[in-house]
Amino acid sequence: MGEVRPIVHVGDPVLHAPCEPVTTFDDALTALVDDMFASMYAAEGVGLAANQIGVALRVFVYDCPDADDERHRGVVVNPSLELPALGRRRLDTGEEGCLSVPGQYAPLPRPDHAVVHGFDAQGAPVTVEGTGMLARCLQHETDHLDGHLYIDRLPAKRRKQVLAAYAESRAQSV
Repeated sequence: MGEVRPIVHVGDPVLHAPCEPVTTFDDALTALVDDMFASMYAAEGVGLAANQIGVALRVFVYDCPDADDERHRGVVVNPSLELPALGRRRLDTGEEGCLSVPGQYAPLPRPDHAVVHGFDAQGAPVTVEGTGMLARCLQHETDHLDGHLYIDRLPAKRRKQVLAAYAESRAQSV
């Protein structure tokens, strides 16, 4: 079923550098994916990138609904993200949060449709097309693997507010 691993928080260098492509599809990768699902569910998330548990590989897992409230669950290894052309893009202006910045949310416009191409844990090609929350999740998790957090996409003032609120919540829990 997988081992629950601790979630890495904002400020840890592993979250702020691009992850390495997976080159070997083996039992170790399968075990990592199992641990990622267990960790995501334990943290009550809808997506998790490998670097969020300290592993700098291009892998993410997800379990979330699309715009029609249909649930999608899977893994994507070495994803490449495809977004609609600028003239065809419709933005979803919903709030976004992150397990690596716990308790903090901010409105973040993202395209309401996304496609990710990659591989499953056995190395077979996969394509995941998402709308609604699934589209947001695919973009969010691919960002993680590129070394970016959602707060990096916020205006500077709002990013500072989110980080200050995060720091305050951490100080109160100590």
